[in-house]
Amino acid sequence: MGSSYPKEKIKILLLEGIHQNAVKTFQDAGYTNIELLSGALPEAELIEKIKDVSIVGIRSKTQLTAKVLEAAERLWAIAAFCIGTNQIDLKTAAKQGKVVFNSPYSNTRSVAELVIADVIFLMRGIPQKNAAAHNKVWMKSAKGSNEVRGKVLGIIGYGHIGTQVSVLAESMGLKVIYYDIVPKLPMGNATAVSSLDELLAQSDVVSLHVPSTPETKYMIGAAEFAKMQKGSFLINLSRGNVVVIEDLKAALESEHIAGAAIDVFPHEPKTNKDPFTTPLQGHTNVILTPHIGGSTQEAQENIGIDAAMKLVNYLDNGSTVGSHTVPELHLPKQEGTHRILHIHENVPGVMTEINQILSRENINVVGQYLKTNEAVGYVVLDVNSFVSHEVVEELKSLKSTIKARVLY
Repeated sequence: MGSSYPKEKIKILLLEGIHQNAVKTFQDAGYTNIELLSGALPEAELIEKIKDVSIVGIRSKTQLTAKVLEAAERLWAIAAFCIGTNQIDLKTAAKQGKVVFNSPYSNTRSVAELVIADVIFLMRGIPQKNAAAHNKVWMKSAKGSNEVRGKVLGIIGYGHIGTQVSVLAESMGLKVIYYDIVPKLPMGNATAVSSLDELLAQSDVVSLHVPSTPETKYMIGAAEFAKMQKGSFLINLSRGNVVVIEDLKAALESEHIAGAAIDVFPHEPKTNKDPFTTPLQGHTNVILTPHIGGSTQEAQENIGIDAAMKLVNYLDNGSTVGSHTVPELHLPKQEGTHRILHIHENVPGVMTEINQILSRENINVVGQYLKTNEAVGYVVLDVNSFVSHEVVEELKSLKSTIKARVLY
């Protein structure tokens, strides 16, 4: 049962130094036409590069804007080899029937471990002492240096990473409180609080673990810093636009906030060769890391396999589990049949039109799988007859059709 399109001709573009595990996953599945680039590309270069690509894999720097997606006429699917998908225009991708996957859970442990390290380093005053030692100054003192045991860690966003941080923090003796807009059951002895203000007022350390949404944009600014305890700390390993950096700088300079650890920034360099600037540079009580919360060898290996397997499953059998654009379908394998994929606008009467075309051609449907979301419908048809080019063109010509193809 072969693919209707030769695997070796399916062009795959992987950007930003995606782990070799991803390449191996594709190759093991028979996909060999792979280009792997170490960095992100500017929009104009990306538009040129993506024109004849069927599959693209990116990390957080590559911006798949509407303009880029419109140029990618042959693109079937996208995978973000990271947690977030805010670098992809999901609305445009959905309208074009491009399936978008990500890997939201593969690096949760890596991020959680760095949060715990940051908590300890900040509470011990390690950043300042480290900077002083490099400048030949000996700062042997217990002043401003505290154990984490018994202190309160406030977690904003109690999802997969927030809960991992909660478990690790509690095992070290921290008291954990958390706030989330959705009610969440606590892990261990963690306690939910009813408002953001309550969390800010009670916490010795505040750690952010929220997605990038209109509601979270600049959610921590001057007003929120004023509500935090004097001498408390802020950690942000979530998204760069969650914290107003200038307001954090002011809170540090007034010594209301004793220190911070920031891993994500509103503006980040495209590649390691580009310069990096932030108003927080020069503050020795701030740990600055270059968006490496999830960047461990273990995480990248896991993400490489996870995201690539989602793409392979879509390429091989049409499965869309984990998709952010096309409705999720987990599909069984069918022997001795042909499989048609049809992505369409979610309007009434589409299935009637499809079945009428198949009926006219005496094509018998063995299995039919349909799922819809607000905007898009996704139907997979297993049929026992050869599907001609003419039938595919008829399916494509339906007014509601976004994409249609014979998978095998």
